[in-house]
Amino acid sequence: MLLLQGGPALSGFERDRRADELGRVDPAVTGVQADFLYAVWLHGEADAGATARLHELLAATGAYGHAASHLIVAPRPGTISPWSSKATDIAHTAGLAQVVRIERALVWRLDGAALPISGELRELLHDRMTEAVFAGPDDLATLMPTGSARDGSHVALGKDGEAALRAANVEMGLSLSDPEIAYLADGFAALGRDPTDTELMMFAQANSEHCRHKIFNASWQIDGVPLDGSLFDRIRHTHRSNPGRVLVAYSDNSAVSAGYSADRLLPPPESGSYRYEFEAVNLLMKVETHNHPTAISPYPGAATGSGGEIRDEGATGIGRRPKAGLTGFAVSHLRIPTLPQPWEESAGRPSHIASALDIMLDGPIGAARFNNEFGRPALCGFFRSFE
Repeated sequence: MLLLQGGPALSGFERDRRADELGRVDPAVTGVQADFLYAVWLHGEADAGATARLHELLAATGAYGHAASHLIVAPRPGTISPWSSKATDIAHTAGLAQVVRIERALVWRLDGAALPISGELRELLHDRMTEAVFAGPDDLATLMPTGSARDGSHVALGKDGEAALRAANVEMGLSLSDPEIAYLADGFAALGRDPTDTELMMFAQANSEHCRHKIFNASWQIDGVPLDGSLFDRIRHTHRSNPGRVLVAYSDNSAVSAGYSADRLLPPPESGSYRYEFEAVNLLMKVETHNHPTAISPYPGAATGSGGEIRDEGATGIGRRPKAGLTGFAVSHLRIPTLPQPWEESAGRPSHIASALDIMLDGPIGAARFNNEFGRPALCGFFRSFE
């Protein structure tokens, strides 16, 4: 593993904001610095030419030197960050075939803080859902596991299959409902065998509301009376009754409405030579909700929400060209520490969910940055707080 020192990770504004945030927890903190640290795994040893190219590619200033005042934050072991995937691909394209993986970490230095840095301050310096704090640079080796994959196992159903599956449901975090547990118990009893942990995990994911609308597209009864159509059918009813200029709705990755006709410079397949073709130019629209990921980790959650929206539009029909986007945020009361409001009564929130203020400080930046890096402007949006 090669460790390279990177440049500053925070702008002046971000440093001031972080110092203010940390100072409210520990008044002894007078300033904060953060630099990038790059961990590079290679096939064999890097020669002088490859090392020089890595330094140039990463804008690295030299080998990393650790100090007791440094606090290293990196992606959680067992995960590969989106940045790592992109950077590793770029390194391969740049001719650095011996690179196995590049990962980026942050090295924090808190001016005035007592050592070791307290747990309260550490909590503010990393996102515990996606990142971990490392005691020293050697511990970054855990980001690249060297052992073989763990063997799968069977969940013994025994005489009470539902009880065994309920225990596995809790242990594995499958979030299976009681009817699903009964369904699995009956299914594997009919097969005459125990399920594997892999099968249970696959079922939990493939059968989730995120992957298939098992609730939204299900049959419903209200007070014992069957409902005519699913919830999804009722949403579709408006378009079926009055489609207007909407050409495609609820049947592709995004909606399409009638636009206008115009000359387009295109190369027909038969000739391959560009010429103007007068044809319909229809408009495509997509809204991506990313509530739960943004609540868990606002910056990447909002960023990948924008990415999912762009992806779905590109996958509509035979594809499309991106034009512009918007981002919107509807959150609970902000409860700004220095600006309390009389109506902002605290009802509490789960410990794994970010506050509304954190979402509004980091979420819009994540969404805007993804749009900008993709090359599509985010022209507008909305924001409201309400409880």
